[in-house]
Amino acid sequence: MTATITVDLGDRAYDILVGPGLIANAGEHLSKVLRRPKVVVVTDENVAAHHLGPLQSALEAKDISVKSFILPAGEKTKSFPQLQSLCSDLLQAGVERNDMLVALGGGVIGDLTGFAASILRRGVDFIQIPTTLLAQVDSSVGGKTGINTPEGKNLIGAFHQPQLVLADTGALKTLSTREFIAGYAEVVKYGLINDLPFFNWLEANVDKIKSGDEAARIHAITKSCQAKADIVAQDEKEGGVRALLNLGHTFGHALEAATSYTSERLVHGEGVSIGMTLAMYFSQHLGLCSGQDAQRAERHMKAAGLPTRMEEIPGELPDTDALINLMAQDKKVVDGQLTFILTKAIGESFITREIATSDLHAFLSGIRKDA
Repeated sequence: MTATITVDLGDRAYDILVGPGLIANAGEHLSKVLRRPKVVVVTDENVAAHHLGPLQSALEAKDISVKSFILPAGEKTKSFPQLQSLCSDLLQAGVERNDMLVALGGGVIGDLTGFAASILRRGVDFIQIPTTLLAQVDSSVGGKTGINTPEGKNLIGAFHQPQLVLADTGALKTLSTREFIAGYAEVVKYGLINDLPFFNWLEANVDKIKSGDEAARIHAITKSCQAKADIVAQDEKEGGVRALLNLGHTFGHALEAATSYTSERLVHGEGVSIGMTLAMYFSQHLGLCSGQDAQRAERHMKAAGLPTRMEEIPGELPDTDALINLMAQDKKVVDGQLTFILTKAIGESFITREIATSDLHAFLSGIRKDA
């Protein structure tokens, strides 16, 4: 029942395995890519309680020695202090260039560990074992690594591809409902970008995915990973088409920064859900997309249990000018001009830099008055 997707990057190609039981059989899979039988696992407190023991047993059963570092859980771990602390720990542990780091956890652990791997001794290899839906369909694939700063999300980082991704669908059973549903936003994204048939399938199968149907979950994750792998193979470092993968993220990242990355108020997938809804309605505002498509997209995200409006974020948000200033810190800014991913219809997204700040201000101000 395991699906395999290859990210085709020539001599740096790697596989993504999707299915149940991959952590229990991790020793078999990792032994194929290790230079020597030794790994250092980086995880967080929440994930360690569920998955570190089984992973360690699986690796040691194949005579692979394991050392682990357990970090605090939460978005604030993606920071300079934690990066410095982790790098110091890894150096003191004697990690060499031929060793392998293993990121066991969600997007925070994957991004931080991948970035540490990219700079430690000028580059060591790492493997992603994503344990959240969001990480399995998005952040573990494609080699984007990094940390957050007060200025914005993921503004410090590097492209550093993993050697292998093990997306164990069994790990999803340990997630809270909120964590799982937040990850679903990144699944919907692939349908909205360029795959109307997949969006149609998601509308018909969202209840199965939420209730734990194994086949439905494997299909959704495999389809998402294949979509991302195809785009990454065309544009590894986001010089062009890869920017489509950021549908909703220009708005969403600004909202995450506005809430100081506090998970009590907003987690990444929720920010993406609100951001994609805003992108659809902004497209309608500009006369690009029909109101019916924008409403249909929002209706599906609501049916999944995702937030779609800024007023659903607890607490006060900055004013519109401050939000736009946060959006201006987006990594895709070129010559001071914001890059937007907008849509002509569900499954027909495109990249544009021809958006007037006055149009953005009018749209956001109108949305907030409607609230």
